[in-house]
Amino acid sequence: MKQKDSPSRNIPITVLLPQEEMLEVQTKKNSLYIGIPKEISFQETRVALVPDAVAVLVNNGHRVVVETSAGKKSNFLDTDYSEAGAQISPTAEEVYKAEIIIKVAPPSLKEIELMKPKQILLSTLQLSVQSDAYVKALMSKRVTAIAYSWIQDKEGIYPVIRAMGEIAGGASILIAAEYLSNVNNGPGLIMGGISGISPTEVVILGAGTVGEFAARAAIGLGATVKVFDNSLYKLRRLQTAVGTRIFTSVIQPKVIQRHLRTADVAIGAIRATKGRTPCIVSEEMVKDMKQGSVIIDVSIDEGGCFETSQVTNHTQPVFRKHGVIHYCVPNIASRVSRTASYAFSTVFGPLLMAIAEYGSVDRMLKQDVGFRKGIYIYNGMLTNKYLGDFFKIPSKDINLLLAAL
Repeated sequence: MKQKDSPSRNIPITVLLPQEEMLEVQTKKNSLYIGIPKEISFQETRVALVPDAVAVLVNNGHRVVVETSAGKKSNFLDTDYSEAGAQISPTAEEVYKAEIIIKVAPPSLKEIELMKPKQILLSTLQLSVQSDAYVKALMSKRVTAIAYSWIQDKEGIYPVIRAMGEIAGGASILIAAEYLSNVNNGPGLIMGGISGISPTEVVILGAGTVGEFAARAAIGLGATVKVFDNSLYKLRRLQTAVGTRIFTSVIQPKVIQRHLRTADVAIGAIRATKGRTPCIVSEEMVKDMKQGSVIIDVSIDEGGCFETSQVTNHTQPVFRKHGVIHYCVPNIASRVSRTASYAFSTVFGPLLMAIAEYGSVDRMLKQDVGFRKGIYIYNGMLTNKYLGDFFKIPSKDINLLLAAL
């Protein structure tokens, strides 16, 4: 009897032979042309990339041009950048010929004039100080503008905000300690306290990164710390992070007012989810505070959370109102510009390397959701709905624009 052929006998012999492994073809890396202009914004002392980060980029085949004296206020010399492989340019015009412009502060209208169509801008936005004319000027240049403060990493964290928040949180307590002393006409108190004397009291509004690091610094100096936030998750996380039980409460005006009456220091550390920071402390509450107490409004760059807050600067950082010292400098991190510049570089260096790995900014925008959240202008088209509503400018969905690529 004839035996039926098994299915395997009908398979071509070539299929049974070892096959070549099919590997994904990687996107060819692009060589980036990066420009770092000197910051011309008032009292902006930071620089977007330090020489060490520039050296890594240059060693990976990228071209970096740095305007002369760009790192001077952070104590980085032109020779430090040239030895790292950067080209030093005597003028901003040469820097703005680069494909990617990376800077700390938003470009001024004068700097926007130097920009080219299809250029990539990485900077902050600082919505509270911008106008519709400013946004329209950027749009008219048909650039792609990305606010680094809105970029998220894979864990959903805003890395730049986190880094600057850590600096601002710790610095806010050190600043408060300065203004509590006699040297700055304060009440003559030491931050914290000593044996046998009641410690100073610190009220912190906000349990985010700034609030956490302000609490760490205050606890380290021996102060009594009270933290207010409407997020129970953030309050629980802060309790765990600082490693000790502290007073925490949701934001209730009467409770805040009661604790502000005995506070020596109040830190405003509330970050706006969109638009302006909510005003938590009224002028009446400030009037009830102790004479010589100190307010550090870290949220002032987004409007501030004290009704009595007014923007100040590093030259004239404080004013007194109702007997309370107010410190309302928007860019606290510029007080420690070298540390802040290194913090920027730890974010921007890998980010630029990732853009090169993807092959282009467009590809990275299409595939990296966290990076895409930072974009507000794409090839001259406004893509941020909140900005569109705020300035009454039509906006487009970035996802639809990228889908057409």
